[in-house]
Amino acid sequence: MTVHQLSVPDISCDHCKQAIEGSVGAVDGVSKVLVDIAGKSVRVDGGAFDAVVAAIDDAGFDVAPS
Repeated sequence: MTVHQLSVPDISCDHCKQAIEGSVGAVDGVSKVLVDIAGKSVRVDGGAFDAVVAAIDDAGFDVAPS
């Protein structure tokens, strides 16, 4: 299974967490989404990278370049 660890610097609250989890959780192939508010990161198990990044963008957040 593919695991994506992404930096999302604009995460600041539980509302952000819920928005990202809902959007990314709807991506085909995603089995788990863990949002770390303090670490400003998102770990995603499964799903295509581009689709995961697009879902985060659709939720209103930018993924930091790696």
